[in-house]
Amino acid sequence: MANTYIQIYIQFVFAVQGRQNLIHPTKRESLQKYIAGIVKNNNQKLLSIYANTDHVHLLIGFNSLNFKIPDLVRDIKSNSSKFINEENWFDGKFNWQEGYGAFSYSKSQIDKVINYINNQEEHHKKKSFREEYLELLNKFEIQFDEKYLFEFYDG
Repeated sequence: MANTYIQIYIQFVFAVQGRQNLIHPTKRESLQKYIAGIVKNNNQKLLSIYANTDHVHLLIGFNSLNFKIPDLVRDIKSNSSKFINEENWFDGKFNWQEGYGAFSYSKSQIDKVINYINNQEEHHKKKSFREEYLELLNKFEIQFDEKYLFEFYDG
């Protein structure tokens, strides 16, 4: 569309099914590169990614009206699950939990969000994923029903 210019920044968060610690640190870079390829193949720009052992953070810059957020997240989750399973990272079948969080940011916040995502390992020494996720939902004033949140386990 002529004279239409778009730049939208969205952080996505989604978790391993059952919140199991299935993304081994030695496999992190491989998964991150694979997901980066999915984002690129969808003509969007990956600004930051960090695959924790039990959940993933992505910051994506969208520059087109020709995308649907649910379709991109579905592609990322389904194709990365298939990749993990085909690579036989462990016995059993890998899946992501249903759902995800999507949080928008302004251009002025991007460096802060990238730093936050890149420092997930240190961040989670102080705060659990549950605390982090609930904090995001509350910060963005998203109403939610606890029974529809990711499965969270203490410990």
